[in-house]
Amino acid sequence: MTTMTEGSVREFKMPDVGEGLTEAEILKWYVQPGDTVTDGQVVCEVETAKAAVELPIPYDGVVRELRFPEGTTVDVGTPIITVDVGGPAAPAPSEAAPAAQEPGGEPEPQGRQPVLVGYGVATSSTRRRPRKAAGTPAAEAPAAPAAVQAELNGHGQVTRERPLAKPPVRKLAKDLGVDLAAVTPTGPDGVITREDVHAAAAPQAAPQQVAEVAPAAPAPAAAPAAPAPVAYDSARETRIPVKGVRKATAAAMVGSAFTAPHVTEFVTVDVTRTMKLVEELKQDKEFAGLRVNPLLLIAKALLVAVKRNPDINASWDEAAQEIVVKHYVNLGIAAATPRGLIVPNIKDAHAKTLPQLAQALGELVTTAREGKTSPAAMQGGTVTITNVGVFGVDTGTPILNPGESAILAVGAIKPQPWVHKGKVKPRQVTTLALSFDHRLVDGELGSKVLADVAAILEQPKRLITWA
Repeated sequence: MTTMTEGSVREFKMPDVGEGLTEAEILKWYVQPGDTVTDGQVVCEVETAKAAVELPIPYDGVVRELRFPEGTTVDVGTPIITVDVGGPAAPAPSEAAPAAQEPGGEPEPQGRQPVLVGYGVATSSTRRRPRKAAGTPAAEAPAAPAAVQAELNGHGQVTRERPLAKPPVRKLAKDLGVDLAAVTPTGPDGVITREDVHAAAAPQAAPQQVAEVAPAAPAPAAAPAAPAPVAYDSARETRIPVKGVRKATAAAMVGSAFTAPHVTEFVTVDVTRTMKLVEELKQDKEFAGLRVNPLLLIAKALLVAVKRNPDINASWDEAAQEIVVKHYVNLGIAAATPRGLIVPNIKDAHAKTLPQLAQALGELVTTAREGKTSPAAMQGGTVTITNVGVFGVDTGTPILNPGESAILAVGAIKPQPWVHKGKVKPRQVTTLALSFDHRLVDGELGSKVLADVAAILEQPKRLITWA
């Protein structure tokens, strides 16, 4: 039996499985101490603010320790599992011996751990440039804060890392007019905290005042505050921690509601012909095995309306004070899941045929219900559809997804009395609601888009004549 030494133990750190995220919750462990694992084997499932993701281990060996129990939220970069790789194996690329460096060059940076493919910091065999010869030292620039340390790239240009901060802290900094790049972080692993932002926003006189008053301040109370559970009757109330997808959704919706001026318009439309077309397509061999429902034709109608009114497919760049018109449509579909509301999007939906769109919708819904939607699938959306009609609701006033200019809500489709060809008849009717960002979409443009969607659903043959 191989004796376990510290040199044979590898630590696997929590990777950044989504752009800019700083933490993730461990949902489930698939291994236990003593289990044998192989390179690429999934060892746990974690939930970030965007999705649930399975993490593979990058080593062969025996699990030595699980650092955190299920349900724990762990910061990115924190070791979560240790694996005995079976003795003093060859050092990892990030721990290569100094002898491998080029003469006059710098050694590779130490302590970099393998992460998921496509996420976090990628390992590299690229060497740094050799130091300049003695006698020609480069002028040293003052050091930047730890969270935004600058370095030279291969072209001699200075690049800066994105400051580490959670979304609520970024929102606070934006509201207070604080540049996060100029804030000195005090949180773990260089994360900027709310206190750091407040300190940066405080007047210069504030530190002096604090220093003067500090000696007279009483010592902190020794007794801690009463535990939260005793403050309410657990038999009559249930408290659920706000975290993961629901926490991210709440922050995004608050930010959207108080950043973009929303306008919502409504239209009630006779969709009887659309419902008949849905039934016909279900019998079409080209749609065999595909999900065919009213949402499919509504999505296609919105895509045609966007094509006819391309300025609706845009975003507002606050920093550059520019309107960015997108020449592609990543169509978001709001999906209710056990973990909360998520909005994955169909990439380049504008270029898909109706059968291709049906296939993409089916895959999107299935993946969302299984909780397997990736962070990449929820990034880059341009316009969104939310189908509240499946809950029997007539309509609603949807809130924009951050970075998008429009969202269409679809109400319940049900028979109602309707004037058709001069007579009152029962027809299939629904109400559509379009919310848009009034900074870049005026009433005329929003009304044209909504009217086009309604016209197509009333006369589906326009999908052919207008497409």
